[in-house]
Amino acid sequence: MIIAGLVLTGAAALLHVFIFYLESVAWTTKARGVFGTTAEEAEATKEMAFNQGFYNLFLAIVTAVGIVLVAIDERDAGAALVLAGAGSMAAAAAVLLLTSPDKRDAAIKQGTLPLVGVAVLVVGLLA
Repeated sequence: MIIAGLVLTGAAALLHVFIFYLESVAWTTKARGVFGTTAEEAEATKEMAFNQGFYNLFLAIVTAVGIVLVAIDERDAGAALVLAGAGSMAAAAAVLLLTSPDKRDAAIKQGTLPLVGVAVLVVGLLA
């Protein structure tokens, strides 16, 4: 179960690296189609999106470092980082879902992998 939890949270980390790319690199170009923004909206919000993208990247990095630590038998520290990183991803998706119901699909896409990964990892750690 631990390995399954790490695979799922690793996939969540990769997804959040992609979200970083969309928000911090491609916000005024390719991301406009993904997020449904106009050129004017993208230009007006690019600094906010750039910053938000880095939040996603840092959560992915914390999760990835945790996975590596578990893999090299530093289970406690690694699990703490994975749970903090992926748990924060899931919590952020819950906030998006609760505060912006029109972004339900995005919240589900963003939050499902980390939520399931955290649950599976916790079950594995408690076994």
